[in-house]
Amino acid sequence: MSTFEPFANKILSLEGGISDHPADRGRVTNMGVTLSSWRCMGYDKDGDGDIDRDDLLRITHNDAVKVLRYFYWKRWRADEIVSQPVAEILVDWLWCSGKWGIIIPQQILGVEPDGFVGRVTIKAVNQSDPVGFHRQVYRQRLAFIHHLIERDPVQQVFLKGWIRRIEQFSI
Repeated sequence: MSTFEPFANKILSLEGGISDHPADRGRVTNMGVTLSSWRCMGYDKDGDGDIDRDDLLRITHNDAVKVLRYFYWKRWRADEIVSQPVAEILVDWLWCSGKWGIIIPQQILGVEPDGFVGRVTIKAVNQSDPVGFHRQVYRQRLAFIHHLIERDPVQQVFLKGWIRRIEQFSI
């Protein structure tokens, strides 16, 4: 079964620190954590009664690991995925692109693309050829980012970085 710790180290090494690029749909992020994800954690780090940008800027490495585990790794039920490379590319896609990181893999697997990872989806992942499925997910991630840029050319500024990131998950 897949394990979280090596994946978390890999992701956080790719993320770096604070980013606030005007074209980034996630807006300000810290270690890859968006403000909306941090608000879901419900932790007012500066104690001023609201959860805002100031709180996001104060998160620690351990905070980012908790967000990654709770909202992304567990959402994909990655502990139940037999192949570590498959688990990593799936969870990273969810981390980077939200629900599409579940829906498109479900389409590849031929299960109901509902954005919810239940036992049917996990069974389909684990019964698939891990190398073949991984390659399909990899290709679809590349197609997905190219489609994003076609729809919103401002996103072109991120293309090289997105490709480099996806390449970190090649096998």
